[in-house]
Amino acid sequence: MSTMSIRIPDSLHKGIKELATKDGYTMNQFFVTAAAEKLSSLNTLDYLSSRAERADFKEFEKIMALIPSVPPDAGDELP
Repeated sequence: MSTMSIRIPDSLHKGIKELATKDGYTMNQFFVTAAAEKLSSLNTLDYLSSRAERADFKEFEKIMALIPSVPPDAGDELP
């Protein structure tokens, strides 16, 4: 595990400390969780972007054309 020193505005420090304490977390746990969530979000965006680049829209349209045109089930109607 690595150690890191960061500078954050006092107001942000205060807010994080209050929230972490209220929720029973240490500030370290808060920062680690926040960093992991951000990393996961960015990795997911990269993954979905790379998948979208490989999309075959002609194949998609071909498959969508196989879906029968029927009224929606009760409760599935659009407002």
